[in-house]
Amino acid sequence: MAAQDLKAAYKTIMEDHFPPCMEISFVEDDRRQTLFYEKASWVIEGVRTGLRYGENPGQEAALYKLINGNLRLGAVECIQPGRHLASDVELLQSGKHPGKTNITDVDNALNIMRYLMDSPCAIIVKHNNPCGVAKATSLAEAYQRANMADRVAAFGGAIALNRTVDRDTAELILQNYAEVVAAPDFAEGVMDMFATKKNLRVMRIADIDKLTSYATQRVVDFKALMDGGMIVQWSFIPEARNTADFLPARTVYKGQEYAVERQPTAQEADDLLFGWLIEAGVTSNSVLYVKDGVTVGIGTGEQDRVGVAEIARDKAYRKLADRLAWERHQTPYNLLDDTANRQAIDEEVAAERGGLPGSCMISDAFFPFRDGVEVGLREGVSAVLQPGGSLRDFEVIEACNEAGAAMVFTGQRSFKH
Repeated sequence: MAAQDLKAAYKTIMEDHFPPCMEISFVEDDRRQTLFYEKASWVIEGVRTGLRYGENPGQEAALYKLINGNLRLGAVECIQPGRHLASDVELLQSGKHPGKTNITDVDNALNIMRYLMDSPCAIIVKHNNPCGVAKATSLAEAYQRANMADRVAAFGGAIALNRTVDRDTAELILQNYAEVVAAPDFAEGVMDMFATKKNLRVMRIADIDKLTSYATQRVVDFKALMDGGMIVQWSFIPEARNTADFLPARTVYKGQEYAVERQPTAQEADDLLFGWLIEAGVTSNSVLYVKDGVTVGIGTGEQDRVGVAEIARDKAYRKLADRLAWERHQTPYNLLDDTANRQAIDEEVAAERGGLPGSCMISDAFFPFRDGVEVGLREGVSAVLQPGGSLRDFEVIEACNEAGAAMVFTGQRSFKH
């Protein structure tokens, strides 16, 4: 395929052959429970169409919204129909036609944000993982902190915001390239500002204002297998949704009891909870570092826990170097050609250890040995949160006590595959 054809593929809207309606039935004996779905679409430039394509150009895809049906299996009940978020966005500015990844990135941002509605919050998602997440006293500050947490990865991402977008926030967004902005509403004049970025997709999702009510709502999670089979599970909900839900880090090994000597401070507990709730939307295995309500380093999808702790640590170093280069020289760190400037930044990042001292370390599963948690402790992490339950929890407890770090358990794993 010629290069020009490759470029054209990204602009080509697929003519999908998925039907306008879909039904999924669960049958047990004579009892049938059916969920009814309707295909979503938008009118763009006078033409009604659905998704541009799936995960890649050339893949037909369709977006369906739940419009009817109630499903209850055992004690678990599915979300009621009509409570649409990413499945029925109001497209205020279409830019390039929305594709599957735009919708799923926004959806995963909302999956995290439903637990973070108490203060202005910004989540930037790329490849269905958060690049940066931050909360603050204003939406503009939250967005700026989330963006600068990983400015490079945020390029071309989907931005989700939990407050009405004001002009200050819009001005900051326009300084960067984004694929999508999703928010409950937009203040007067903001859409005129966004119109200067014609390819920006602007989505209004009014029910973001009600996201807290989705915190305990479950949906049926379908995973198709390559042979046509399917795994079905209820969606994940973190049980620890406030700091009072944390469990003491203690265990018994060979008749001896081990317990963490120091409990988290109020600020540490707040950061630990913030990171744990973000974990609900991070691909496992994962380790996060959080400090003062913003992600410092996010490690995702690694096969071993030591490796992902190191990835998150290394990202913290790189992202701090890039932030300093951008703030001081308006140039990405990788493009700095001044040896003196680069050396000065390198020395500062090394001295600050990537901004990790005093940060919190959050793991989506237990540490099987102490070597994983030691990656963070060596960088000055002051508090750790993990599910607990390893046969060698005592080693991890000893490592935290030796470092003077606090640690608590959640009692629940947070894998996301």
